[in-house]
Amino acid sequence: MEPGNLTCVSQFVFLGLSQTPGLQLFLFLLFLCVYIATVMGNLLIIVTVTSDPRLHTPMYFLLRNLAVIDLCFSSVTAPKMLVDFLSEKKTISFQGCMVQIFFFHFLGGAMVFFLSVMAYDRLVAISRPLHYVTIMSNQLCAGLVATAWVGGFIHSIVQLSLMLPLPFCGPNILDNFYCDVPQVLRLACTDTSVLEFLMISNSGMLDVIWFFLLLVSYLLILLMLRSHPGEARRKAASTCTTHIIVVSMIFVPSIYLYARPFTPFPMDKAVSISHTVMTPMLNPVIYTLRNQDMQAAVKRLGMCRLGGKRK
Repeated sequence: MEPGNLTCVSQFVFLGLSQTPGLQLFLFLLFLCVYIATVMGNLLIIVTVTSDPRLHTPMYFLLRNLAVIDLCFSSVTAPKMLVDFLSEKKTISFQGCMVQIFFFHFLGGAMVFFLSVMAYDRLVAISRPLHYVTIMSNQLCAGLVATAWVGGFIHSIVQLSLMLPLPFCGPNILDNFYCDVPQVLRLACTDTSVLEFLMISNSGMLDVIWFFLLLVSYLLILLMLRSHPGEARRKAASTCTTHIIVVSMIFVPSIYLYARPFTPFPMDKAVSISHTVMTPMLNPVIYTLRNQDMQAAVKRLGMCRLGGKRK
């Protein structure tokens, strides 16, 4: 196509999850409940860890930060999706689409790096229990968290810097409910094969390698637990199992979406729902249900609130 014939796309149109009004209303109510549960669950972890002095330890400091990331990550896509369920025209401006891509990959990248920090925390706790508090000092924890956020920012900036120079001259239909690299890249009016390879290397291969390294790390941790006493081994194994479940829930959909050529498949939307909406809701549920300290802290928080109201 000649450069003079290019027209600038000012907005994109989402096809969403359904075009049927009755089904859209049902999906709106369903995902509204999911989003409310996500917000409440992650806020519960943030408030509980902040207010309970017994949870002022490195592990729960990191868990609170994961809850912040989950809360922000779900808020990048869920509110817009809910509004679109009730709208006839599901559109987003070009600038809004780029902003959504930036924050989606910023928070997603930060989450990937942050899970590595949590794995390192468990490795130190199991291998150096007597020096754990000294090694995982407040300064180191804050530095590791900041590094995870910076890593996510760099990852997202790289994605966006590759996307922004592309020409978009139509069509402008995105077969999704949010803006993401694979769908938007397919609409560019130029050959994007090299760019697609770079994107897969930046996101997909990073996910595959990071997932493998995390699984190996947790395998080493579980092997180290064989030398620990019974009760301590059971508690540590339960914590590591929880981490493995959460890591798998985050990485498996991400690998499916980004570690392959950006051609559409029937399962794409279902996997995207799992990745963007369901996982941020399930993380606090898993951490709370499988963690006795968190359960006890939530009960103490509830009793404290009830006691305050009675007074």
